[in-house]
Amino acid sequence: MKSARRKIAQLGVGLVLWLGSAAAPPHAAAANAAGADTVRGLYDALLANMRSGPALGGGGRYARIEPVVRSAFDIEFMARLAVGPEWERLAEAQRRQVSAAFERYIAAVYAERFDSYAGERLQVTGEQPSAGGTIITTEITKSDGEAVRLNYLLRQNGRAWRISDVYLNGTISELATRRSEFSAILRTRGIDGLIAMLNTKADALSARAS
Repeated sequence: MKSARRKIAQLGVGLVLWLGSAAAPPHAAAANAAGADTVRGLYDALLANMRSGPALGGGGRYARIEPVVRSAFDIEFMARLAVGPEWERLAEAQRRQVSAAFERYIAAVYAERFDSYAGERLQVTGEQPSAGGTIITTEITKSDGEAVRLNYLLRQNGRAWRISDVYLNGTISELATRRSEFSAILRTRGIDGLIAMLNTKADALSARAS
């Protein structure tokens, strides 16, 4: 069985804490509470997957987490920012394809890295307003007691608060990392190459998780 401690440590690689002001007006506090519920829902699903991980296998974990990812993350917004200016030149069908491949990739990452349970704790620890929406601070405590601090930037999409970026301990944002990676692929392989790369990575992660 793969080490859940190693998987959680891997999740933090490439993820920036974006701090907002310390005080929030009442309407911001309500927004933060809604954002916290989104992250708690994601963590509840991850813990359920971890506890049943070996029995479910990679395919079962992916099947459980994929609809949660679709609901919790603002996939199209994240894909648009990660693709950058090229997004405006894409046909609607291509935008849908990129978004679907990006969603598959994110779900496969979570299915592969949160694959077993050894007493880990995933907790929402705070809320902070931000110019980009709201920051939900969280802590993942590994089985050896080591804590990993992950923070989520959420923005309102319609009536729902959805995750638009993930950050670790003040380093580099997930979206910034993806944009750099996507830009290189778009230059050399175009949009079809990017879609193929995301689907290939999702397939590889799913195979490794099985």
